[in-house]
Amino acid sequence: MSDFSPTPAAPPPVSAAMARAHRRYWRFNVALIAVLMTIGFVVSFGVPLFAQRFQHARVAGFPLPFYFGAQGAILVYVALILVYIVLMQVADARLLRAARSEQGDAA
Repeated sequence: MSDFSPTPAAPPPVSAAMARAHRRYWRFNVALIAVLMTIGFVVSFGVPLFAQRFQHARVAGFPLPFYFGAQGAILVYVALILVYIVLMQVADARLLRAARSEQGDAA
């Protein structure tokens, strides 16, 4: 006989407060990703749609839309990554505080 069990073990019991903290955490994570991806979409597809309007503006001899495509989009993507990192660290700390307070209440 093998030790393989066809049904997974049940997860450990979680208090209602901790379940709420997890739901808030994941709701925040999904909302943050949706907002940041929307900004990325606008930078990728929205800005190029209006690039012709800025064709007359020049920076260092190059048209402004060149900078939007060459450097601007990359800088926005890096900024979006940094914003995600910082805000998720805040969310992680909030979830950790909830878990520690839960452990303190149980002891």
